[in-house]
Amino acid sequence: MTFEKSDFLRARFHATIPGGAHTYAKGDDQFPETCLPYLARGRGCHVWDVDGNEFIEYGMGLRAVSLGHAHERVNQAAYRQMQCGINFTRPAVIELECAEELRRLIPGTEMVKFGKNGSDATNAAVKLARAYTGRDLVAICADHPFFSVDDWFIATTPMNAGIPQPIRDMTLQFRYNDPASVEALFGAHPDRIACVIMEPEKDREPQHAFLHRVQELCCRHGAVFILDEMITGFRWHLGGGQAYHQITPDLSTFGKAMGNGFSVAALAGRRDIMRLGGLDHDRERVFLLSLTHGAEGHSLAAALEVMRIYQEEPVIETLWRQGQRLREGINQAILASGVKGFFGVVGRPCCLTYATLDATRKPSQAFRTLFLQETIRRGILAPSFIVSYAHADADIDRTVEAVEAALAVYARALDEGVEKYLVGRPVKPVWRKLN
Repeated sequence: MTFEKSDFLRARFHATIPGGAHTYAKGDDQFPETCLPYLARGRGCHVWDVDGNEFIEYGMGLRAVSLGHAHERVNQAAYRQMQCGINFTRPAVIELECAEELRRLIPGTEMVKFGKNGSDATNAAVKLARAYTGRDLVAICADHPFFSVDDWFIATTPMNAGIPQPIRDMTLQFRYNDPASVEALFGAHPDRIACVIMEPEKDREPQHAFLHRVQELCCRHGAVFILDEMITGFRWHLGGGQAYHQITPDLSTFGKAMGNGFSVAALAGRRDIMRLGGLDHDRERVFLLSLTHGAEGHSLAAALEVMRIYQEEPVIETLWRQGQRLREGINQAILASGVKGFFGVVGRPCCLTYATLDATRKPSQAFRTLFLQETIRRGILAPSFIVSYAHADADIDRTVEAVEAALAVYARALDEGVEKYLVGRPVKPVWRKLN
């Protein structure tokens, strides 16, 4: 496998685009420097780069593509809407149809407003919470890696250059599955916390009714309870992680898989909070998701078709089943390669990631890079193990074969040193202070 054309393009990308990519997780520093393909097309769970190399993909557009690339029904729905126009001077009927369908699928949803990406929705949720409560502080889960491109979240990361200290001071952090850490924040900042925002779960499931306990704390202290469903929505359950865990938040945010790659996101929630962004109240107006492209017709048509497919076909069941098949196959490969305790698959079957540890059993970017290097060379593009509805048994089985071969190299590197097998520099964490 060669990357001659991709290597030629790299300088052009970096000369024109800061960092060479429009999303940090897709950047060169997240992949082995000798295996940096630029992609040209995709179909199902397969993608092809500019050199003609074919890969089985598991990033699936940062979890945004749940049905598979270039899904015919979704694309056709978007195409039909494009023939009717996609952006008008007044609302189009499809905006109501899509909002009503989302409201019908998500329990407890009374009103909906659309945006283009997850940050639109979470920013709006935080602003609404602040307006509704008259408070300024935001509490976020420190164990969940990303909520927004806005300063209220980025201020908590090492990449907080350019964010004034007063803004940094307005975001607080708690730990997942630790209700005492949430209660401590309310105790330290009485009547100042506007909202608590977190994902329903990440790579650990909630323990001892954690979500319900946090909701109770929010209710007791007058804060808005927000669930960010960008990842769990349309993967864990048709009604999202909230339906899976049988809890109804005050506000929730959706996106990613809802559009199968099309740019669409949604803020959903209680009418008494959401209406502050509307015209039927006598309080101060809230500037809520007023976006030129916030309700583009083709993206909403794609989302509406995705929701129909989810109801007509066993999408959720397939994501869980194929993820479990992949997990079991990789676990067997781990045992066969002798790397148990050094490499592991984590998370729910519908949303798997993996851990790479060195010979001292500490997390290792070098070993992550080695694993990526060896799987990419074998036709697997897997910064994670996110399956889609398009991942067939043959794709899973082919992946397991490639992973077992890659783990054999991993095992030798544990014994002989990773530097003997890794070509080039290790990948780096996205969240870091300096390059």
